[in-house]
Amino acid sequence: MSKNSKNEPVIVWFRDDLRLSDQPAVSAAVSADVPVLCLYVFDEESPAIRPLGGASRWWLHHSLATLGASLEKLGGRLDILRGPGAETLATVATASRASGVFWTRRYGSAEIEIDRRAKSGLSDAGVAVRSFNGQLLREPWEVQTKAGTFFRVFTPFWRALRALPDPTRPLPAPKSIEPAAWPDGAPQRVDLESLNLLPKKPDWSTGLRETWTPGEHGAMQQLGMFLDERVSRYAGHRDRPDVAATSALSPFLRFGEISPRQIFHAVRHAEQAGSAPARDAEKFLTEIGWREFSYHLLYYVPDLARANFQRKFEAFPWREPEPEALDAWKHGRTGYPLVDAGMRELWQTGIMHNRVRMIVASFLVKDLLVDWRVGEEWFWNTLCDADPASNPASWQWVAGSGADAAPYFRVFNPTLQAKKFDPSGVYVRSFVKELAGLPDTWIHEPWLAPADVLRRAGVMLDGNYPRPIIDHSRARDRALAALSSTKTDTA
Repeated sequence: MSKNSKNEPVIVWFRDDLRLSDQPAVSAAVSADVPVLCLYVFDEESPAIRPLGGASRWWLHHSLATLGASLEKLGGRLDILRGPGAETLATVATASRASGVFWTRRYGSAEIEIDRRAKSGLSDAGVAVRSFNGQLLREPWEVQTKAGTFFRVFTPFWRALRALPDPTRPLPAPKSIEPAAWPDGAPQRVDLESLNLLPKKPDWSTGLRETWTPGEHGAMQQLGMFLDERVSRYAGHRDRPDVAATSALSPFLRFGEISPRQIFHAVRHAEQAGSAPARDAEKFLTEIGWREFSYHLLYYVPDLARANFQRKFEAFPWREPEPEALDAWKHGRTGYPLVDAGMRELWQTGIMHNRVRMIVASFLVKDLLVDWRVGEEWFWNTLCDADPASNPASWQWVAGSGADAAPYFRVFNPTLQAKKFDPSGVYVRSFVKELAGLPDTWIHEPWLAPADVLRRAGVMLDGNYPRPIIDHSRARDRALAALSSTKTDTA
């Protein structure tokens, strides 16, 4: 972009990239050597845009507050508007006589259409538009099969991505930002509180506040803690919810408070320095690869959250959810302690251990025969890391309807999974407090415990803790019969 007159600012349009380090749109704007308008448009009005769930709204509030404070330290300013994204941006660009607009790319179909309309209108008005990859290691169109199509299986996808050169080094944060004056004729800015992102009556976010520090600084702290304290046990213990072995970076990635490129190079640096064992580093990067694969799918399969990837599952005989059973699942009252612990962890902290996500999803889809889209919607509303790609891709993986999915006939046994991955009941006791007094022998099967054991532990079946709402063995048989009735080829 050519040098601009000082009275022609550039605009950075923030979206799911709420950081200043390794933020290519910010770097490009600052390098233009003109005043910068840092803009965030809260958009629930554009066609087909999916409104955020409650936990994500809570996170967004704090992330925007943190970003605004970081910009102020550099001399800049975050301007918040609400309205349809493309139209609101165009109005600001016209009023400010902006010479350029910069953003990082998005991959959902509604977001792509918003950005396409924004770029078309701005370009027609003579405004330079530049978009960047700030959210992925590689763009979806950069990783293709030899036939030029998108990958439907993870392993060859990841192999192909890793065969490409390593992602470039992360960009540094700017040292200062010169803010542009808010132009006459632009829409009225709003304050963060007016977006009403925080829950009030009731305020259910106490657990979220106790668990998380949203924002770029919190993201870097979390990454540092993982590399200092957890990465060496990642490969061997990542499936254990009773062991602190995971990174807990997913909400920060969801809102772009850290980039996958930053994570990739930090892990590689730790590996080279000898603080991250090669096996653990590689396994962790493979999980970053699953996120990449999910976005690869979202880009090429826009209805990932609405329709079965494998269309033959459209004929699957899902049952209409029974309100009592669905409510028991949502609120951790199924009578299966590991399932209940996971759902209560979700409600309390806005996140759930990944292995447990698979187990609670399998319970809903296969034990209760409830359509995976019901569960995906609940997770969208309650997860801080409710990601538009990873959330539906993961639900479809469990349901057997997705790309590279677990076959439907693989039904997780919640009790056996609990005994394998939470053998001493540490995780269950953390979230299902009424079972805390049970011995390890009975912690995952309280309905089989002798009456005197229950009495000493203060457990009253069908009182303070329910019996199982469904018999897993019979539920599994019913699920396999439903699969057979669709004549679905699961080979």
